[in-house]
Amino acid sequence: MAGKLAGKICVVTGATRGIGRGCAIALAEEGATIYITGRSNGDGELTLSGSVAAIEEAGGKGIAMQVDHANDNEIEAFFEMVKADAGKIDILVNNVYKIPSPPAWGGGFWDHPIQIWDDQVGIGLRAHYVASWHAAPLMFAAGEGGLIVNVSSPGGQSYHFSSSYGAGKAGLDRLTADMAIELEPKGIAAVTLYPGSVATEFIAAHAKQNGTDLSESQTPLGVGRTVPALAVCEDLMARSGSIQWVEDLSREFDIRDERGELAPSYKARDAERPRQ
Repeated sequence: MAGKLAGKICVVTGATRGIGRGCAIALAEEGATIYITGRSNGDGELTLSGSVAAIEEAGGKGIAMQVDHANDNEIEAFFEMVKADAGKIDILVNNVYKIPSPPAWGGGFWDHPIQIWDDQVGIGLRAHYVASWHAAPLMFAAGEGGLIVNVSSPGGQSYHFSSSYGAGKAGLDRLTADMAIELEPKGIAAVTLYPGSVATEFIAAHAKQNGTDLSESQTPLGVGRTVPALAVCEDLMARSGSIQWVEDLSREFDIRDERGELAPSYKARDAERPRQ
């Protein structure tokens, strides 16, 4: 049986691991064709080829290109490929993000190298704008609405990790809201997606080192499955410009992760974090 997104062309940035990979697989479960970007080439599960294999195993079609989203020329080349191959885009998931090395967790902004601003805001905000700029004409060419999902974080509203992290996420939330205003006449929705604590490969590795319990964490696939649910919901345009929490979508649409569970709640824990 054809999925709900059969014939749809999707783009997911940063899809070799984590939430991006979860989104790509979830879209594949509904029969979509998914173009993905990532920096990890070669063999192995957490690479472009590994993600394409997972997409096709899930029932979709995967096409990958190695892209560094700090390089505008590489982003442009990727969207030129999509244009030549498919001629349209129905769904764009802006997920790509660069975790600083070492991670900027704790301390003051004066303790962190200035480069982390470029890592977290340059990739986590500017690159989303650049990808959306290239995708917009291809979404107009689809001729039947469309959806941009910007993967953000509760860090847009409360303190998480560092001030540069919060600036990037708050900026992305504002960007999405304003993009929605400009896209409304085109019938295209733009939403911000707020996962909670997610057991990505990176987080899982740190949790193993520190003995942290991840049983109350969301999974990348569980997060990803909210995207096709949003794409086909009847009131999509009414949601445009808004922040959509994964845990709310999970309960509204009965979205289950690979464990058969609804997304664990995060809002209560986030409410205890510092705010201004």
